[in-house]
Amino acid sequence: MSAFASDPGLDDIRDAAGHGTEVDVAVHLQDGTVRLSILWTQEILLSADDADQVAQALQHAAEQARKITAARRSDRPTEA
Repeated sequence: MSAFASDPGLDDIRDAAGHGTEVDVAVHLQDGTVRLSILWTQEILLSADDADQVAQALQHAAEQARKITAARRSDRPTEA
């Protein structure tokens, strides 16, 4: 089981040039880092609608990451 949770809304996003390239945005559920992966190549060409969807996924991942890191900070014992 991966510690990363991917955004399922990006499952159908593919390279606009038809190269089969995929994009993935995921949040690490333990440390709150956000991973942006471009699969099968170094770049991806996106349509305007797909770019909006990726941007929304990144913003959603950032919100989740902030919640995870805030929860981790509140779980730490305070120094006396």
